[in-house]
Amino acid sequence: MAAVSLRLGDLVWGKLGRYPPWPGKIVNPPKDLKKPRGKKCFFVKFFGTEDHAWIKVEQLKPYHAHKEEMIKINKGKRFQQAVDAVEEFLRRAKGKDQTSSHNSADDKNRRNSSEERSRPNSGDEKRKLSLSEGKVKKNMGEGKKRVSSGSSERGSKSPLKRAQEQSPRKRGRPPKDEKVEDEEESRELKDLTIPESSTVKGVMAGPMAAFKWQPTVSEPVKDADPHFHHFLLSQTEKPAVCYQAITKKLKICEEETGSTSIQAADSTAVNGSITPTDKKIGFLGLGLMGSGIVSNLLKMGHTVTVWNRTAEKEGARLGRTPAEVVSTCDITFACVSDPKAAKDLVLGPSGVLQGIRPGKCYVDMSTVDADTVTELAQVIVSRGGRFLEAPVSGNQQLSNDGMLVILAAGDRGLYEDCSSCFQAMGKTSFFLGEVGNAAKMMLIVNMVQGSFMATIAEGLTLAQVTGQSQQTLLDILNQGQLASIFLDQKCQNILQGNFKPDFYLKYIQKDLRLAIALGDAVNHPTPMAAAANEVYKRAKALDQSDNDMSAVYRAYIH
Repeated sequence: MAAVSLRLGDLVWGKLGRYPPWPGKIVNPPKDLKKPRGKKCFFVKFFGTEDHAWIKVEQLKPYHAHKEEMIKINKGKRFQQAVDAVEEFLRRAKGKDQTSSHNSADDKNRRNSSEERSRPNSGDEKRKLSLSEGKVKKNMGEGKKRVSSGSSERGSKSPLKRAQEQSPRKRGRPPKDEKVEDEEESRELKDLTIPESSTVKGVMAGPMAAFKWQPTVSEPVKDADPHFHHFLLSQTEKPAVCYQAITKKLKICEEETGSTSIQAADSTAVNGSITPTDKKIGFLGLGLMGSGIVSNLLKMGHTVTVWNRTAEKEGARLGRTPAEVVSTCDITFACVSDPKAAKDLVLGPSGVLQGIRPGKCYVDMSTVDADTVTELAQVIVSRGGRFLEAPVSGNQQLSNDGMLVILAAGDRGLYEDCSSCFQAMGKTSFFLGEVGNAAKMMLIVNMVQGSFMATIAEGLTLAQVTGQSQQTLLDILNQGQLASIFLDQKCQNILQGNFKPDFYLKYIQKDLRLAIALGDAVNHPTPMAAAANEVYKRAKALDQSDNDMSAVYRAYIH
């Protein structure tokens, strides 16, 4: 979006990362929320949700000038609710102006009428008025003394209050300064928003309590739009469990299971004010995910040394071997393709294990099975090292945008030491307890995602063979409960025949295979995942391994 001239109180369209433009209003931020360093930005409160964030000025457009354009390209139910909220806000503001104008006219008429009735209309009355004026002049000295003695009392009153006391009493609204008007407009905006979700109730405790958007009485409680969870200003929350290293950066919630889930604060709102760790960071593996992760670490001021089998990363130092990177860095991250690659990286020639000494830290971000990650943890710890598993949920675009979801388990202290790194690379992180838990959770997440993708492909091909429009099917799905960025992007890939990899098909098939094995290990049936796995295997046989997972569609048309 092009830069425009904006000011406090303006209605705007705000765009954040890869998410669609959303209507909002430029408002004053909470006093305890610092403005991010760097490019000029405004604090925007969004209509139709309880979300708000710092948005760069080039990502803002005036509301009225671009309304028709935005309505054409965004059709979701939540989006329409947000637009309706803006229009309702404008109607109320217009109605208030008309009421104020009408009251002012009535007041003027009443004053004129009163003056007509009190105007002198005879010589006697004129003489009485002259005598009264004489008495006033005679008592001027006393009046001055009274003013002097009362000056200290009036000095404690605001200029606005003195002006009200000295002017005739009006039945209409008293005059206000700009700050009062902004506060009143802010209250109106709060009245128009969808009620806050349970997530926000926890987030907005403490310092933000006076700033949260109040629910309306007439509307049922609804969840916040999942597309905007990353706007939440959770860095201002007082954590339920306090850990010094991450008090201001993480949102911590105890779960009934006994494990602790820790969610990182909004990276988009906070990234500008991240204080990078002074520890030396290493990174092994610059594939689809690793390259974006390293870019965001560098962007946020971390010192990074990288190693990759085929290429180097601009702006980062280059290590000759994994062992060299580990030996020269305090914390080394790794993100590789599968269990074999993860083991070879640690146990192979010049591997990670050869660089491990007491105190050295290793964080494996690969999606592997629990047995593999447990074995790696044991050998790292046996050399005096510290280990954390931290697989990530997302794709190449989310990696580039710093919006990954990080699932961590293992050394809790190391997790805390990685807080600035996790904030740079992701929007949310969870700590899931002992080693192996994150691997299991990641496989379950990808099992659901892979099965859903296969179902999408199946539905589109069934629509085609029965003479139905695939585009119409997508439009219908986008208006229903299944609407999501994932659904829309993958369907667009299929409709356009564009299978450039955002998440390799061969890797989602690998994750399905590992998830099925996880179910077998605990005697739990996974028939849906097994069926999806067979479709992906057929797609691989059709030479689709290095295409995006949406290329599973081709397994249905060949």
